[in-house]
Amino acid sequence: MTDPTAPVIGVDIGTSVTKAVAFGADDRPLASAERRSRLHRLSGGRVEQDLDEVVRTVVEVVRETAAALPVPPAALALTGQGDGLWLRDAAGEAVRPAISWMDGRAAPIVSGWLTDGTLQQVYAHTGSGMFPGCHAPLLAWLQRHEPEVLARAATAGYCVDSVAQRLTGQVALDASDATLPFLEPRRRVYSPEALAACGIPDAARLLPPPAAPGTVLALDARGAALLGLPEGLPLTAGPYDLPACALGSGVREPGDGLLIVGTTLACQVLTDRADIDPAAEPAGMWLCMPEPGRWLRAMPAMVGTAALEWVLALTGARTADLDGLLAASPPGASGVTALPFLSDAGERAPFVDPAARGRLDGLTLAHTRADAVRAVCEAIGYAARHCLDAAGLSGTLAACGGGVRSATWAQLFADVLGCPVRVPEEPETGALGAVLVARRSLGATGDPQPGRHRVVEPRPGHRTVHEDGYAAYRTALSSARTQWTG
Repeated sequence: MTDPTAPVIGVDIGTSVTKAVAFGADDRPLASAERRSRLHRLSGGRVEQDLDEVVRTVVEVVRETAAALPVPPAALALTGQGDGLWLRDAAGEAVRPAISWMDGRAAPIVSGWLTDGTLQQVYAHTGSGMFPGCHAPLLAWLQRHEPEVLARAATAGYCVDSVAQRLTGQVALDASDATLPFLEPRRRVYSPEALAACGIPDAARLLPPPAAPGTVLALDARGAALLGLPEGLPLTAGPYDLPACALGSGVREPGDGLLIVGTTLACQVLTDRADIDPAAEPAGMWLCMPEPGRWLRAMPAMVGTAALEWVLALTGARTADLDGLLAASPPGASGVTALPFLSDAGERAPFVDPAARGRLDGLTLAHTRADAVRAVCEAIGYAARHCLDAAGLSGTLAACGGGVRSATWAQLFADVLGCPVRVPEEPETGALGAVLVARRSLGATGDPQPGRHRVVEPRPGHRTVHEDGYAAYRTALSSARTQWTG
């Protein structure tokens, strides 16, 4: 880096919020800004976003953050939501609204692929499961329903590379984004067999090759004018939010894991081996890390804070009430249990089932809204344990995301998982992870150290109730999967 002491602005382009944080050389935040993004929920489980609106949020948060700095930033580092389908023409303009990873229109396609073995066939080549909101079923859906859109498109990308193209004029797709569903993670090349199995071999022309590790772009005249920053300012695009959060949370050694309690419940474990078992259940993915020879075995479940927000709204409570509600119901929720699968798109990890649906069981007139809320929170904890077991957690565990800002819910996760949970004090771990990648790409040396954090220890007195609860959860899930299939 030309000036290693200058701040770098990390931008996390989330599903519902875009945030910018400027980090100093000591990785401490200097200034920040955020803007809400708009999700367009349409009939048939469709969820879309407008690329122009998303770019506008990026422009606003970067301008506000840069204006608060005493010196100009040395670089911009982008991260953000993954999956979905962001189709653009050769100039980087959207040829249709972006389809969100939350979209469910392609659920029947995934259900068919699950039945006819297509999911298993693709998994054998890539180690990635599929769900309705990822590239393969969405491209197949468009091929059937909007072929003229595909004909106009030049790039089938994602959120981060779409924004980067608007700001730099270049297409640079991080390997982490490219992973699902067509990339062979060990070789970092697309699998023609996977494309053919999905019936969309011609879509290969739309897939940008993954950018080499350490790729640095630069603001062009258009991007500089939008942001009010110098033309030529370095910009990095990726990794996307799951690996960025792992880096920002201090996940460094193989076997160490990260739990992200956000809109999704993203569970991932760092590994130095991408061993794909072609006979395993086709779920999860192997995310390429910026460092060659490193992957994240990721299980990004569709459950998360969205399920919590649903039960809070159902019971007339607010997020601010969560700690009190959890304290008002004992471990085990007085016998109330839940399955937290509330997404229109079903579930994608550690199993794939577009028909997955939620449940609340065991309710009587004697139960309170606190019991219902605790039951859902415990069920999300059990889902996290299921995912982390499938991902192979064997080392330390960090946790980040809005969910663990509740001290009581963070304690519940530690109790359910039966292991210490390290919670970073810096809440914007995705933006920090992107900044760490940008610094390394610009020539910084040395290994960044985990930042300040607190450790939440599991309470031994709660172990039995949660071991029994997890066993009951797995039994109920097995039974429900049979019903969903029927």
